[in-house]
Amino acid sequence: MSPVFGHGRLRLYLLKLLQESPRHGYEVIRLLQDRFLGVYSPSPGTIYPRLARLEEEGLVTHEVVNGKKVFTLTDQGHDELNARGDELADLEQEISESVRDIAREVKEDVRDTVKSLRDELTQMARDVRQGAKQEQRQARHEQREAWREQKAEWHRQKHEWQRQTQEWKHDWRRLWAESFGGHGSPASDAQLGQMLAEFVQEIREDAAARQVTEETLATAQDALYDAARRIRDALR
Repeated sequence: MSPVFGHGRLRLYLLKLLQESPRHGYEVIRLLQDRFLGVYSPSPGTIYPRLARLEEEGLVTHEVVNGKKVFTLTDQGHDELNARGDELADLEQEISESVRDIAREVKEDVRDTVKSLRDELTQMARDVRQGAKQEQRQARHEQREAWREQKAEWHRQKHEWQRQTQEWKHDWRRLWAESFGGHGSPASDAQLGQMLAEFVQEIREDAAARQVTEETLATAQDALYDAARRIRDALR
């Protein structure tokens, strides 16, 4: 039982509630719950036996309405309330103070709950931002790793091009000497082979550093045909 109701005080307050209006037992329970903001919720085992005892004492009577016992204060019940008016006034003052205390505690609990919820939401937002930053850092790290891998692959290809070019220059000189040598002086044949080899190497390096498309290939092919024609005319 709520500490507001000391010995005999719940009995007195039940008489007060029935003085306000005839009520059935469940209505009395709900009314007490409402007046104490749900903090004090008497059980049927607390209320109904007391209503039955009040009726035995002749302080209340009841009639059955729609299958429910509706209790009404008798004249003797009114007399007891009048005789205990001062005690009832003190009880109502205590109840009012208790309700104010309960309301204050509920308000503080709500405020603490809201603050706790706000703190949790703030922390959640902070965690989300930190997670996003971490994902961004991870993405930047992965991008840098991809760039490093691309750079390493480019250097590897460059070195491979250089190696192949050196091999090709050697093969070019050999094939030139074997296939075309002997038509001029050895010095001039070697010099012409060196010039052509350097020309091809320069073109290969430029092609490796640029994006070669079908259009550029067609343009290069036309230029090579034209250059070949000019070289043949010069050698005749």
